[in-house]
Amino acid sequence: MAINTETFGRVLVAHTPEEFHEDAARELMNALETPVSQGTVCVVAQMDRTETFDSAGLTALLDLRDELRQHGGNLKVCSLTESGQKLFEITRLDHHLDTFDSVIDAVASFLSAG
Repeated sequence: MAINTETFGRVLVAHTPEEFHEDAARELMNALETPVSQGTVCVVAQMDRTETFDSAGLTALLDLRDELRQHGGNLKVCSLTESGQKLFEITRLDHHLDTFDSVIDAVASFLSAG
């Protein structure tokens, strides 16, 4: 499984798979390792296809957010499915991660921040 990414200006968008579990979280971290080391610290996780999560996947999102913040960036999440949105509300991740309805809104939030 490969995590597809694309770049919009200084923002990297990572498309997560249908199941976001420990292996997928590891793949996401691997996919972002080089861009982050090269200074890309504004990341959007586009989760429009992700239907299931496990605790390792959710923890990885918080760990990634913390790592990006240490470098002056952030992680934002967009396009959650209905089940993803419910899970974020139940686990209160929606209080810890910025969520957006669309990738356009998430990317724009980085670009308008300066």
